[in-house]
Amino acid sequence: MNTGSSSTYSLRDATIDDIDAIVHHRLSMFLEMGIALDAHRLQATFASWLNSTIPAGVYRGWLVETEAREIAAGGGITVLPWPPGPREFSGSLPLVYNMYTEPLHRHRGLARLVMEAAHTWCRDAGFRLVGLAASDAGRPLYEALGYKVSRQPYMFKSL
Repeated sequence: MNTGSSSTYSLRDATIDDIDAIVHHRLSMFLEMGIALDAHRLQATFASWLNSTIPAGVYRGWLVETEAREIAAGGGITVLPWPPGPREFSGSLPLVYNMYTEPLHRHRGLARLVMEAAHTWCRDAGFRLVGLAASDAGRPLYEALGYKVSRQPYMFKSL
């Protein structure tokens, strides 16, 4: 993929060998959003989770690399058990998360490339609906891709 800049990028599936990069993206994403976190604990627990969910096919991810094989962006989905509802009857719902583009590679269409790969995978798997939680930085892209704020937004309570 040539994005019109001096760099050429390519999209590939994430593998278990990419755990460190995927964890880095997750931590960076939360830190840039200003969310307080226990970075050491999150790093360890998310890496452990990926170590079991990538081989099992529970986590499905895509990464964008530069010509030098540097990871510039990535994101993933997890398909959750979900009760059938008005827009999805399958009993499952794919959720996009962990979308992140390294600062030096932003505004080159890389997040859109990852999102299109996720959408293609979801359509090919027979899903009619995909969800995500949007950060302020990601909202313009998601809206441009057709995402709408739900009438029934989730609410959370810390316990």
